[in-house]
Amino acid sequence: MPSLSPHIAAVPPSGIRRIFEIALELDDVISLAVGEPDRAVAAHILAAGAQAWRDDLTSYSANGGIPPLRAAIVQKLARENGIEVDVERVWVTLGATQGLFQAMRLLLSTGDEVLVPDPGYTTFTMNARLLEAVPVSYSLRPEHGFAPDLDELERLVTDRTRVIIINSPSNPLGVVFDESQLRTLLEFARRHDLWVLSDEVYEYFTYSAPHVSIASLDTDDRVFSVFSLSKTYAMTGARIGYLVTPPGLAAVMRTVQEASISCVGMPDQYAAVAAITGDHQHVADSREHYRANLEAACALLDSRGIRYQRPGGAFYLWVDVSHSSGGDVAAWAEHFLLHDRVAVAPGSAFGRSGEGWIRVSLAADQAVLLEGLGRLPAP
Repeated sequence: MPSLSPHIAAVPPSGIRRIFEIALELDDVISLAVGEPDRAVAAHILAAGAQAWRDDLTSYSANGGIPPLRAAIVQKLARENGIEVDVERVWVTLGATQGLFQAMRLLLSTGDEVLVPDPGYTTFTMNARLLEAVPVSYSLRPEHGFAPDLDELERLVTDRTRVIIINSPSNPLGVVFDESQLRTLLEFARRHDLWVLSDEVYEYFTYSAPHVSIASLDTDDRVFSVFSLSKTYAMTGARIGYLVTPPGLAAVMRTVQEASISCVGMPDQYAAVAAITGDHQHVADSREHYRANLEAACALLDSRGIRYQRPGGAFYLWVDVSHSSGGDVAAWAEHFLLHDRVAVAPGSAFGRSGEGWIRVSLAADQAVLLEGLGRLPAP
């Protein structure tokens, strides 16, 4: 039998998916491991997608997406993100996942280095390895408020560094970078002539400060921005995201879109138009639901003396279980699932800095969430 490409063996598996798949085989599991919104998709979004199917809108679209959707995104970016673009800078993707991969494929060659947050979303490192690039972790530590340490970044950058990935609001930490922090990171990128790849999937879910898009601060066209409808509108299975590029890349983007996906499904795109242009009360309601869950969860953890990072955004809690995980939180999380029937994501799945921590999804019924947190061992 022929062999696979050797570099595939270097792609790390997802520690989150391992817990998720074990949980699927068990009964009576409290599932707090996966970032799956527990809210229903709004009726007007479902109706738009269903009508597209009834109208047989099932042919190919342009590589970048249907014109009404790209136009809606352009208006949304100007209105809510402070980013002024034309439609040729907006590319509809199969969720943020493909948007991230598409951008990294454009920017990285074999052996190039990309600075990735640690703890950080698992796909950042997986994508780099798939592209035969080298992920270089920059740490987000409690002693620095889980913000990047500029001195560390300066030590890590080399002549092979091409990209820095910035994620705000952060998955798994829920950290939200303010304008001053983003300007500092952007200046660092300018100083070393790096591309910036900004993951803004949780833009609508902030609790203590407004979301700031780093592209709104960019003056020399070095920022690629990735957005998603999955979390905002509870449309994880519809697979709709979008990549916003610097100017002048339309011809290149048509080619790479054609080579990778051709286009996103038409009915999903029409549902996305309804989501972006329609009433957003359900999004505000979802944010308040997650906020209420956050407050209740923090109160419970405080009462039990369990340390955690209070998030400024997203819908996760980063919880310290080092008092019981014995230096192997992945094994601990698996045992916790099998013994206590609670699925949580081991922090080590997000990088070495996550050892001793777990990520808990707040996207759950509040009573179920509190029951699951109540089974955590106290110090």
